[in-house]
Amino acid sequence: MKRLDLIFGERELDAILTALEAAEVPGYTVLKHATGKGPQTVVSEDMEFTGLGANAHVIVFCELETIDKVRENIRSILSYYGGVAYVSEATEL
Repeated sequence: MKRLDLIFGERELDAILTALEAAEVPGYTVLKHATGKGPQTVVSEDMEFTGLGANAHVIVFCELETIDKVRENIRSILSYYGGVAYVSEATEL
């Protein structure tokens, strides 16, 4: 089992969820209003008032074959709008 963490601008949430559905992920968790600091920018809740928006964090648990489909579907979205995706091992308790 793999865990996929996607962090990106909240404005791209619909496009990311559409890409996940197209890859037939079994489910996902969406955390809106994610804030924090990256290597080049700080994202705070104040950015919502500027129209730039905050980030969203989407977590997916699925098999490696599904991760490969997700990778194909979201690569262009993340490279154009920005964002990161990380895959790690997940073990159910």
